[in-house]
Amino acid sequence: MVGALALLAAALFALGSVLQQREAMREPEQASGNATILLRLARHPVWLAGIATYALAYGAQCAALGNGQLVVVQPILATTLVFALPLGVWLSAQLIARRDVIAAVMVTVGLGLFLVLSDPAGGKQSAPFAQWLLAGGIVLGAVELLAIAGLARHGAIRAALLGTAAGLTFGLLSGLTKEVVEVVEDGGLEVLGDWQLYAILGLGAIGMTLTQLSLQAGVLPPSVATSSIFNPALGILLGLILFDESIHRDALDSIAPASRSRRCSPAWRCWRCGPIRSPSP
Repeated sequence: MVGALALLAAALFALGSVLQQREAMREPEQASGNATILLRLARHPVWLAGIATYALAYGAQCAALGNGQLVVVQPILATTLVFALPLGVWLSAQLIARRDVIAAVMVTVGLGLFLVLSDPAGGKQSAPFAQWLLAGGIVLGAVELLAIAGLARHGAIRAALLGTAAGLTFGLLSGLTKEVVEVVEDGGLEVLGDWQLYAILGLGAIGMTLTQLSLQAGVLPPSVATSSIFNPALGILLGLILFDESIHRDALDSIAPASRSRRCSPAWRCWRCGPIRSPSP
């Protein structure tokens, strides 16, 4: 059940990314520093459909986190890349190289091994505020540096840097979501008085803006790959450190095949993406 919900979330996140990219890539880069990019994009029905799909994906992720651990749910979100590649070809006329396909296959294989070997155990419902403050400060500091660097670049590098910033933002958001879901299950409306809910809203706005700026570069693979890698990676780290979840050491070794070949890894592909075709009007 948990795995199915997480997989559904990954597929919906992929579809939402592709729909948003169709419109975001039409925005001129000169306007990328303008904070009104979300308001401009909101005038396009296709982009709004992408946002609605994102909302459904987040709902599926919340349901998964309500029944499972971060170290189980977050890795499955890495399959967003696997779903996004064919959807990008179909819906936004992206050029997908053979290495992109190989990278997606390796992600799938590594994920399968991770889930089989992880044997997750332990875990608690919440973490102390001081730990969240420290983790949030470190992550948001990295996000700011990546965003500044990304806005100064173009093409695939821009998409990769901003996608990484978005992924880290959503990874932090996922950890807070796990805590909020537990509060909702225990006390319902009591969540309205918790700081985590408002932190999620703020992080959501930051993450969505960074996502649009990343997709605006017009190169789908680096944008989705970096976001779908760093989001679950940070989520797993938060699960292990803040929520005291644990996994078998062999699970970490299972990702070695996917990272051993640098040129076939999704991260490497972020810097080697080919040209794209503009979507049909």
